[in-house]
Amino acid sequence: MAEQKSKEEKNTGRIYEKNLAGEVKIADEVVAIIAGLAATEVDGVDSMAGNITNELVGKLGMKNLSKGVKVDVTEEHVSVDLSLNIKYGYNIPQVSEKVQEKVRAAIENMTGLTVLDVNIKIAGVNLAEEK
Repeated sequence: MAEQKSKEEKNTGRIYEKNLAGEVKIADEVVAIIAGLAATEVDGVDSMAGNITNELVGKLGMKNLSKGVKVDVTEEHVSVDLSLNIKYGYNIPQVSEKVQEKVRAAIENMTGLTVLDVNIKIAGVNLAEEK
């Protein structure tokens, strides 16, 4: 009978630092949350885009902070894939570059991991609502 990992073990990311006090582990979802929050702080980004499951979870009132973010953490390196909805009227290449810079800086500053790349997929353009 194969042993099942506990939920904590499944969600725990890679060890990135060993020091005299012990090991530091960061869950992959933590890196995804940092990336998602940093991306949505950029002017021109309307929201993160996710799959249908994430959209339904959001409509039910449960906030998924890593929606639209996929991270690949290996040893001390991270690759990030983001799906974004952009506000209409903003320059997509400029907004994308700002998102890449902000996400890279946030992850590197908060975790000490090296970000190899930040790939962006523009999933939609949202028009401003008339009031």
